[in-house]
Amino acid sequence: MTETLEKSAARDTAQTWLTAFGDALAARDVDRAVGLFAAESYWRDLVAFTWNLRTVEHHDGVRDLLTSTLESTDPSNWTITAEPTEAGGVTDVWFSFETAVGRGSGHARLVSEDGAPRAWTFLTTLDELKGHEEPRGDNRPFGTEHGANPNRVTWKEQREQELAELGRTRDPEVVIVGGGQGGIALGARLRQLGVDTIIVERNERPGDSWRKRYKSLALHDPVWYDHLPYLKFPDNWPVFAPKDKIGDWLEFYTRIMELTYWGSTTARSATFDEASGRWAVVVDRAGEEITLRPRQLVFALGVSGKPNIPDVPGRERFSGDVQHSSQHPGPDAYRGRKVVVIGSNNSAFDICGALWEVGADVTMVQRSSTHIIKSDTLMELGLGDLYSERAVANGIDTHTADMIFASLPYRIMHTFQKPTYDKAREVDADFYRRLTEAGFDLDFGDDDSGLFMKYLRRGSGYYIDVGAAELVADGRVKLAKGQVTEFTEKGVRLSDGTELDADLVVFATGYGSMNGLAADIVGQEVADAVGKVWGLGSDTTKDPGPWEGEQRNMWKPTQQPNLWFHGGNLHQSRFYSLYLALQLKARQEGIPTPVYGLQERHHLS
Repeated sequence: MTETLEKSAARDTAQTWLTAFGDALAARDVDRAVGLFAAESYWRDLVAFTWNLRTVEHHDGVRDLLTSTLESTDPSNWTITAEPTEAGGVTDVWFSFETAVGRGSGHARLVSEDGAPRAWTFLTTLDELKGHEEPRGDNRPFGTEHGANPNRVTWKEQREQELAELGRTRDPEVVIVGGGQGGIALGARLRQLGVDTIIVERNERPGDSWRKRYKSLALHDPVWYDHLPYLKFPDNWPVFAPKDKIGDWLEFYTRIMELTYWGSTTARSATFDEASGRWAVVVDRAGEEITLRPRQLVFALGVSGKPNIPDVPGRERFSGDVQHSSQHPGPDAYRGRKVVVIGSNNSAFDICGALWEVGADVTMVQRSSTHIIKSDTLMELGLGDLYSERAVANGIDTHTADMIFASLPYRIMHTFQKPTYDKAREVDADFYRRLTEAGFDLDFGDDDSGLFMKYLRRGSGYYIDVGAAELVADGRVKLAKGQVTEFTEKGVRLSDGTELDADLVVFATGYGSMNGLAADIVGQEVADAVGKVWGLGSDTTKDPGPWEGEQRNMWKPTQQPNLWFHGGNLHQSRFYSLYLALQLKARQEGIPTPVYGLQERHHLS
């Protein structure tokens, strides 16, 4: 009886608030709508109201967003879509709604303030455009033509004609530079929306960006976190997929989803003509120069730009090999030899571990502190409630998990993350003690919020431990600390004068900002107009302020018209590809897209 009453109360609270909010918006009463938000409140909108990815804060932010967008959005039909729940004084409610041009869904966390329900966090997302719905479910394509037709054109013939024409006699709407998981996921979304797209990739085959990395590379994120749009991994897919298996999956996915994928193709330059609203993208396709003229240009470069290789004096006198981690082929050629790995994050640990396994004499050079979380601990404490078999058994599929995660505003996300890492330090206290005693510099982020906040803020500074940290803790992989000041004939010298002999030096030193690589194609002036890509403006290490509220320049309009950035890990590539695809589709169809809160440029790359 008590449980029934609690459910009824939660539903009454949610319905009361949602009805009042819908009524206020229908009446265009902004002040009444603002009054339904708590004094401390956060509204995160993914395209539905703002044609942007935008988070506003507190009453002033909500008022400004509604004043600017309410009339053109014309929201209606606010409907609860799942049984509301209440815990700890917070009522969770899932809902759907419509706008003038689309249908959306969202989530609210309601708290009691002044004796009435008020929104603490509020998420709105655009799911589809009216009249441009994806062809699935009851709307799926028929696939063939029944009856007799002497002029029949088969699927294969249609597909071959499309591949022959697109980029030759017919301009694409979108060109995506980068054919890794990000470009492929976005290409699949655009394909389903009927947007002509060419994916340009310098590697020969889809998946080569994985195949060509060091042979021990595997995903550190679990399978439930990594599904691509439309086609999830099989139920017997490994929890942590090896790189070549991922490469093959991406290749097969590209074929199954019928993407126009130009491998062995390098984008040389791109210039935007404001008069025509089109780019001229010059590409080298296996030695043939072709100029593509899309309306929209997307850089899908993961989280990374150019490899960051420090300019260390004396390289010419070093007698051994030098590689960036992106060039490192694996350990086999270095059995029994001396290797120095510069860096102490994911790639550095992976490479050190693989080299130790073949009998190399390995030294890791740590230049700054690193956050480490054991994989099993992360799975149990950090991801298990959303991305695991346990979550699936509790009715949380990947999309629901994505939406739950998206419903947490970045401003307060660290407060949700910190307890996980406080618990990890308790559970793995002996592990951390041994690492520290070995001389390794550990951190948990500037505010002890751990792995994911470091990833969002700076995209570096961490290692998900799958075993190699134990090698450092017990001394099997040697540890040195400091900056590399110069090469010697036999190795490298550190800032404290330490000399390390080496047959191979690997710079596991990460990558620059994505717009640094984009500058090689669109020019430095355009890249500078866009500014830094990635980061939240948290004013923590390597993430300078001011506060942005969302990832800088990712998945949303930039200061350069018709230029976009897409990527991130597999989870982000899957989830945010929808919202970028809807923005591009709307522009193709001439649907008005008034952008609220266009990203400002505060930092260069």
